[in-house]
Amino acid sequence: MDFALSARAEDVCGRMWDFMREQVFPAEPVYDAWRAERGHDNHEHPPVLEDLKKEARARGLWNLFHHELGGMTNLEYASVAEIMGWSPTIAPEVTNCGAPDTGNMETLMLFGTPEQKQRWLDPLLEGEIRSGFAMTEPDVASSDARNIQTSIVRDGDEYVINGRKWWTSGAADERCQIFIVMGKTDPDGAPHRQQSMVLVPRDTPGLEIVRHLPVFGYQDQHGHSELRFTDVRVPVSNILSGEGDGFMIAQARLGPGRIHHCMRAIGMAERALALMVDRTQKRVAFGRPLADQGTVREAIALSRIEIDQARLYVLKTADLIDKYGAKGARTEISAIKVAAPKVALDVIDRAIQVHGGAGVSNDTVLARFYASGRTLRIVDGPDAVHIRGVAKEELARERPYVG
Repeated sequence: MDFALSARAEDVCGRMWDFMREQVFPAEPVYDAWRAERGHDNHEHPPVLEDLKKEARARGLWNLFHHELGGMTNLEYASVAEIMGWSPTIAPEVTNCGAPDTGNMETLMLFGTPEQKQRWLDPLLEGEIRSGFAMTEPDVASSDARNIQTSIVRDGDEYVINGRKWWTSGAADERCQIFIVMGKTDPDGAPHRQQSMVLVPRDTPGLEIVRHLPVFGYQDQHGHSELRFTDVRVPVSNILSGEGDGFMIAQARLGPGRIHHCMRAIGMAERALALMVDRTQKRVAFGRPLADQGTVREAIALSRIEIDQARLYVLKTADLIDKYGAKGARTEISAIKVAAPKVALDVIDRAIQVHGGAGVSNDTVLARFYASGRTLRIVDGPDAVHIRGVAKEELARERPYVG
């Protein structure tokens, strides 16, 4: 494995760091102040983001997440996404590389018809609208897609959708104009052929946005929402791929999305470590800088060791996806989905401890980072599901010797 960056990737990383230092980091307090003035339950779009999107496009930092669009492999994009992870609220969105839009755009690229792509993919690629992915349900364990209860019933030239979804990211933002909805078209079919995915525009009658769910008390600008579908009708032409293909689409969609989350988690951990080091060098306790205390040095050293271990695992997985596709790297994708958020949380927690009361306040990014990192252990499949998959592969592995 050669993890050395190509000249193209080196250039993009350099330009991304310039963009972060010159534009993104200075925009963070502007973004926070704008939202604070309106109350954090407000989900309007902060104007500073549109300014940053224009700047990102001018710098050639747009739609980098996909090899056909950004011209980079997954391995190369890993380093770019890590840089974005230093400002996970702003950087991914203003480069059009944020979830859930990246996964939805990839889904439309893979399975959308020419008409679906023209209506929804093109404006998503231009950053003119946003999108939601409605899969998780409040009444069942949605980590097992076979449990999905939302019904999608064909009635002539239309599908009729009934059910409830929640944690549909992006729905609170009026720019979220299209939802990819997973439900059952054949409840009596084979377990992995019961599900389908259909496109549901935001203004479709019968689609109700019930509430916006906070994460550890934080209300994200784009929101994580509960939706209710009551006799929602869409044309049969709104189906993705075909009836019974929902499980297959979900697997294709979630593979790249999981690795993108892990890449950004490494960036969050690096920023937390940078804050930790800075704090320990400036703060004095018991007559000497915190950096001279043995327990603090241990926290710093362990953080560096763990971050570098996790990064290498993420890079290996990205390399495997490039060579064999997401299916060929399924065990590694599950493994890093467990490992990277855990490392990020451990490092962030140490940084919080070093900062004391400031660490759990909004005076630094650490509290929000912790909330975001903890959520990563649930989204796109909880730890238990990924651990189950890794264990299954390990138990089936042939070994050269058991003594």
